[in-house]
Amino acid sequence: MQSQFVTDLINKYYPADDDLRRLLLRHSRDVADRAVAIADRHPELQLDRQFVEDSAMLHDIGIFMTDAPSIFCHGSDPYIRHGILGARLVRQAGYELHAGVCERHTGAGISRRQVEGQHLPLPPADYVPLTMAEQVVCYADKFFSKSHPDRVRTVEQAAKSLAKFGPDGVARFMRWAEMFE
Repeated sequence: MQSQFVTDLINKYYPADDDLRRLLLRHSRDVADRAVAIADRHPELQLDRQFVEDSAMLHDIGIFMTDAPSIFCHGSDPYIRHGILGARLVRQAGYELHAGVCERHTGAGISRRQVEGQHLPLPPADYVPLTMAEQVVCYADKFFSKSHPDRVRTVEQAAKSLAKFGPDGVARFMRWAEMFE
């Protein structure tokens, strides 16, 4: 069960019972359930189960600030910035470790080289999951699309969806599949 601070943050930024809130909650719960199942199957990873669940519930909190009308987001920032925007919100609330998950879950991580080489609208930095919990949440996220919330991707489908981010992300994702499945 998610922590009270997670519920409070979601309620703060998604106060209306509308399509966007319902989509965020559905997607985040799906990701959290998969991430927690990985933690449960792999005690050798020594993951903090509550941290994994809470981080997964918060990983997309910044989507409302982006321009992605197909998923009910009517903000002004490009969607690729949702992770750093959410990280800012979570940091402001005092949850630095959870903010790291927000910041580093896009794709299978985005390197500084990719940011600069592809002229991505992100501050030049590495946004690649560092901790095992960040990796698990990022991995679990790739199975669930907000555009098609009723579908669960296979490992192969998830890997294919990452191809647009380049071969490094696909290779990283496939290493995670070997570790977590």
